[in-house]
Amino acid sequence: MAAASADQSLSTPLLSDNHQNHHVILTVHDHPDPPPPLIHDSNRLNNPFSFIGAEDGFEVPESSTIDPFRNYTPKIEGLYEWVKIVICLPIALARLVLFGLCLMVGYATTRLAMYGWKDKENPMPTWRSRLMWVTRFCSRAILFSFGYHWIKRRGKPAPRKIAPIIVSNHVSYIDPIFFFYELFPTIVSSESHDSMPFVGTIIRAMQVIYVDRFSRSSRKHAVNEIKRKASSNRFPRVLLFPEGTTSNGRVVLSFQLGAFIPGYPVQPVIVRYPHVHFDQSWGNISIAKLMFRMFLQFHNFMEVEYLPIVSPHENRKENATHFAHRTGRAIASALNVVQTSHSYGDFMLLSKAAELNQEKPSMYMAEMAWVQSSLHLRALEAVDFLEIFLSMNPNQSGYVEFHDFLRVLRLKPCGISEKMFEYIDVLKIGKITFKQFLLGSAHILKQPLFRQACELAFSECDVNGKNFILKQELQDAVSLSIPNLSCDEINGLFSLFDLDSDGRISKDDFISCLRRYPLLVSLFAPKLLPTILSMDDHSLIEEIS
Repeated sequence: MAAASADQSLSTPLLSDNHQNHHVILTVHDHPDPPPPLIHDSNRLNNPFSFIGAEDGFEVPESSTIDPFRNYTPKIEGLYEWVKIVICLPIALARLVLFGLCLMVGYATTRLAMYGWKDKENPMPTWRSRLMWVTRFCSRAILFSFGYHWIKRRGKPAPRKIAPIIVSNHVSYIDPIFFFYELFPTIVSSESHDSMPFVGTIIRAMQVIYVDRFSRSSRKHAVNEIKRKASSNRFPRVLLFPEGTTSNGRVVLSFQLGAFIPGYPVQPVIVRYPHVHFDQSWGNISIAKLMFRMFLQFHNFMEVEYLPIVSPHENRKENATHFAHRTGRAIASALNVVQTSHSYGDFMLLSKAAELNQEKPSMYMAEMAWVQSSLHLRALEAVDFLEIFLSMNPNQSGYVEFHDFLRVLRLKPCGISEKMFEYIDVLKIGKITFKQFLLGSAHILKQPLFRQACELAFSECDVNGKNFILKQELQDAVSLSIPNLSCDEINGLFSLFDLDSDGRISKDDFISCLRRYPLLVSLFAPKLLPTILSMDDHSLIEEIS
């Protein structure tokens, strides 16, 4: 995109490929009469974003009613549960002592096994690995303290040389404890886990591959490390939870691709937690409450099933996305559940909505795996859009009306603001949902000419070329779209653009504001249209070709 921007000048036409091709086709005798001028097309006049190539509508898939992060028994309910708690309290105290003792012994043993070990790029020496067996037995005792007295297994782990990578669904913090005991694998984990007491030390002993899911360079490094360690039989097998977060086990989330890019055979594993009274999934429940409930169970059930190996097609040349989909289908089929387009991004949206005290935070999930792949919108950007939407004070049904939409965008009722709202209101019911707001904003952001339009708009507003915009210059520019702005109205709009509150709008301020509020780019369309209209046919044909 940077290269594309560098090739553009202020005279470059702001027309999308779709509309440009349409223009050419109409002039090559597809119709006997030439079309009216493109700028004056009635549909484009109703679309405030046509000047950057945005289509008249955008796709808004029907929202799923599935909440993959919901724990179905977050509260203690029923006479049986309360009687069980009273009976199990003395047992819980003994379990807590066993848990603490095993944690301390395992931690001390792990520190001893790692003492003086500096060459962590190579596999752990044999004597250190044997010492880690003490920690592994401690982890099994910890599972026992949580009520997992026996664990039902089906199938067997494939030999490491045949399937160097294992992938599993992820339901609880119990999953990695079990796999640590069972396989002692190398795991891929978030960098934030390194600082966790006790846990950070133990996963370092597993020669963990750290990844920052929001950093492209970190993800690339993690994939290289997965490939390096999977390719050598000297390392343990690599374990990944490709969902990227825990679910309630009633669905399979969309898979991330880290396990599948290297192109090695993988063995899927499924974990189930059958229950009647207590849902053991780590959903909308704190870890302290989850542990407390586990200690107060007579017994917690856990089933682990090793599935047949899934190999990439055509000697590792299969597309990683397709390989991940095949593996996801195998896991979903074995669990007899569906695979959804939810991802960790949806968990972030859910958490943000809950943090901002929404009554029904689950309604703000957007199936972010689809959004990210289709619109190239990052999860952090989606969370920013959610904050903006929630500042519009949606009602209990999650709808925002026109007046609240205007209040947050610092606009007044007028023709352009009505067109903005109508563009997002795809159902034409006079109110919008978060998913419509998110997808509409992302649809505008992804237009190839969006960045160019922002830069051209800044240049047009910066009258004297001083690299910043003053309040009067902003008013002069937007008055073409919104006439008769009052002093308070222009002050509100100016404060939205002046991110650092220094009394002037720098180029970074201007573009950052339009990326945060992409709908506002339409305010500058009248300022940009004369540049478009001044182009001759030759420059238009060159741009099309």
